[in-house]
Amino acid sequence: MSYQLTLEPLGTTIDVEEGQTVLDAALRSGLYIPHACGHGLCGTCKIQVTEGEVDLGPANPFALMDMERDDGMALACCATLLSDVTVEADMEDEPDAQVIPVRDFAATVVRIDQLTPTIKALHLRLHEPIRYQAGQYVQVQIPGVEGGRAFSIANAPGPDGLSSEIELNVRLVPGGAGTTWLHQSLKEGDSVQLAGPYGRFFVRRSAAMPMVFMAGGSGLSSPRAMILELLANGSSEPITLVYGQRSSEELYYDAEFRALAEQHPHFTYVPALSEVGEDHDWSGARGFVHEAAQAHFKGSFAGHKAYLCGPPPMIEACIGTLMQGRLFERDIYTEKFLSAADAQSARSPLFKRV
Repeated sequence: MSYQLTLEPLGTTIDVEEGQTVLDAALRSGLYIPHACGHGLCGTCKIQVTEGEVDLGPANPFALMDMERDDGMALACCATLLSDVTVEADMEDEPDAQVIPVRDFAATVVRIDQLTPTIKALHLRLHEPIRYQAGQYVQVQIPGVEGGRAFSIANAPGPDGLSSEIELNVRLVPGGAGTTWLHQSLKEGDSVQLAGPYGRFFVRRSAAMPMVFMAGGSGLSSPRAMILELLANGSSEPITLVYGQRSSEELYYDAEFRALAEQHPHFTYVPALSEVGEDHDWSGARGFVHEAAQAHFKGSFAGHKAYLCGPPPMIEACIGTLMQGRLFERDIYTEKFLSAADAQSARSPLFKRV
């Protein structure tokens, strides 16, 4: 059994299977509703039900308050249809966004690399190619983990936008069921199921402005794919990557980015370490990502597009530094997927997009 869902302000009507969430149905039809956690915890995917009836599902009462429920609000990641329904969603037009419906894929693990003591690179060969924009992510199905786990694609697609093999960089989270299984149980030759592409994190090429990428931890994945694609496609705008880790042992793909900086005069690489002693022979920046960026740009970021990916505390610190340096919300982009743990953290109510 299926129902019809009409999405305003687009006026587009799609079929929704029984038990399928509004968000999943929209994404699989190539329609983007802003979202982040996918667990009903953050409230990013809030929609207004104007006609019909929905089951609100496991929406957290802090993400969807009682008065909002009474006013007909719902969370797209949790809501399922009980009739034909019309909703209003915050669906912004993005000139650089490609219309790529989410699909399911089967893949085989062809190689696993130990990038750092805590991060592995999983190289997956898909049974059919996936189309995606550099910066997007996939959801990997993991035994015993409901809903799977989100990981950014760390390699750029081919010139045609397709790739038959993708790389995922996975940091081991202590006590995390998903990353523990991927690190300790998954082997080369194993099969995995995934869905994608997801996300609105991609380069706004039409802006034709200098770009600064700020990454921390395994958040390097998306910026790496985006930078590799820009350089391969002959982008001429200045590109700066500020990438932070605690120690040099965790600074993966460092040699690759140093080589790219040598090859491309318009690409600048700024690695930074936050936990390195004064007696260490490290010659790069010391401190956190936002501190290294502030020093490199001498406190002024005006005239740039900024792309941030990393742990939530890093993102918050970078946003503050960028805004102090005269860069505003319209020019700051962040990766939007959150883990269930991340979504429990307080998020600033001041910013709509970041």
